[in-house]
Amino acid sequence: MRRAVCPGSFDPITNGHLDIIARASKLYDVVHVAVMINQSKKGLFSVEERIELIREVTADFGNVEVESFQGLLVDFCKQRDIPAIVKGLRAVSDFDYELQMAQMNNGLSGVETLFVPTNPTYSFLSSSLVKEVAAWGGDVSHLVPPAVLGRLTERLGRK
Repeated sequence: MRRAVCPGSFDPITNGHLDIIARASKLYDVVHVAVMINQSKKGLFSVEERIELIREVTADFGNVEVESFQGLLVDFCKQRDIPAIVKGLRAVSDFDYELQMAQMNNGLSGVETLFVPTNPTYSFLSSSLVKEVAAWGGDVSHLVPPAVLGRLTERLGRK
């Protein structure tokens, strides 16, 4: 069985994230979405809420499993016998950082990283930008799935 992981904080999941997960789900039998736990960061959504939203928006794929993790991604991979990490790249600046991470992960455990170029529609998109625009009342309906938009609007108290 071909397995891969798409890691991230997903606070919240965006259409850019969803595009990468969807594309990975066509290449692998099982795609694990690993929601990072960072104790030093206070997210807009709890880890449990993020997991719930991701499960909701990926339900139609049929081969996506969502769970949280804390620690090294390679340990997550080892525990689940996952040989590959799938990461989306938006720009050259992403590549510089992600290449270092890929080389470190491979050196630590032999896990491979596959880079997927982001759909140009989402090349500028990040969860941080979505939250900032939404907090100021901007329209992010084209940037996140409808379920996320509803929760985001509710959480930020905007119409």
